[in-house]
Amino acid sequence: MATEWKLFADLAERAGDKRVAVEASAGDTVGDALEELLADRSELEERVLDDEGGLRSQINVLRNGANVTVEEEGLETELEGDDELALFPPVSGG
Repeated sequence: MATEWKLFADLAERAGDKRVAVEASAGDTVGDALEELLADRSELEERVLDDEGGLRSQINVLRNGANVTVEEEGLETELEGDDELALFPPVSGG
């Protein structure tokens, strides 16, 4: 079963698409799905992960509209059947 990521702004440009399906299913974690997303996308990986391989603090990861690092268990959050995942870069206003 595939899970789909929605990517926004420069993250979509780096991935080459606004929507990317990855091999991840119920029982896998958000981190597993993120690994699949970044596996063949080094330019996106450099933007999303820091030098230690952790998620950059300004990158937002959402599962069904909820920020997993704030409202759930971070990248250890388990996926359910039809989750919608999204990656947002930092948002600045003016």
